[in-house]
Amino acid sequence: MKKHIYIYSPSGAVRDKAAFRRGVARLKTLGHEVEIDKDAMTSHLRFAGDDDTRLAAIHRAAASGADVALISRGGYGLTRILGGIDYKKVAKAIEAGTLFMGISDFTAFQNAMLARTGGVTWAGPALCEGFGVGGKPNMTATQGRAFEAVPDDIMEACFDDLLSGQGEGAGWRQNKVTEPTNTTENNDFSISQATIWGGNLSVLTSLLGTPYFPDIQGGILFLEDVGEHPYRIERMLTQLLHAGVLGRQKAILMGQFTEFKLVPHDRGFKLSSVVNWLRQQIKVPVLTNLPYGHVATKVILPVGAQTDLMLEGRDALLFWGHHHP
Repeated sequence: MKKHIYIYSPSGAVRDKAAFRRGVARLKTLGHEVEIDKDAMTSHLRFAGDDDTRLAAIHRAAASGADVALISRGGYGLTRILGGIDYKKVAKAIEAGTLFMGISDFTAFQNAMLARTGGVTWAGPALCEGFGVGGKPNMTATQGRAFEAVPDDIMEACFDDLLSGQGEGAGWRQNKVTEPTNTTENNDFSISQATIWGGNLSVLTSLLGTPYFPDIQGGILFLEDVGEHPYRIERMLTQLLHAGVLGRQKAILMGQFTEFKLVPHDRGFKLSSVVNWLRQQIKVPVLTNLPYGHVATKVILPVGAQTDLMLEGRDALLFWGHHHP
């Protein structure tokens, strides 16, 4: 199943060049043809080139005819160039079959595409953080021997399924409720043909009030973030709440929120406190533990696709089998 994968850098500069090389090598080992954009390793300030350079890289990715246009990494930089993207050109590439994939800062591009064209993009790994892991040995508990870290097998399986046309859905189990709630827990339910959208909470919130924030009614909103304390997560959720965004959805999916540190001043205020608070603010079901975010084990989600969602007890299932790349 050889596929043409185009690597480009629309956001932050690649600092971990070893991870970049490992990612390219891994994709080739999986049997794919890898094409690297001529400015993929460019650096200007904290960015992968100045604004014009990164815009040109996006447009080259769209013109590449690749099966997958995969970002090298996230970071920051896409929100400042959204006004310069040729959305018709990218939409034409999507219609021709190119899968635009990324995570983190790529949320800006994905939701801008959805708002401007309705085009479906894919929330999944970036090259460096997804396929370029390694360099740090892992110790097995049973043998005590060091093994080089490799990309997560579930993530790679989702990637392979997508490229083979078999990526039809994702299932997971919610976290247990560990503290009292003033609302009844989610009852079993099913939702049909709802637009799934979202991504990184910080980036998505920064688009609010702009032409690049999708006006989704009755959608399934998924969220994740990294390095944000629960009170900051709650503050961003509050902004979306007051803007009327959360109440207009059919479900909110809380992904993985990682790399934050609680302090004594929190006095028991933690991420589950935020989820409990959110469930008291809206009548929309709030599901937890979606396997997506700045973590190794993550599924790949079609941003903008029509999706079904089913919940039985703590077990949730997303299905978009009616949408094929």
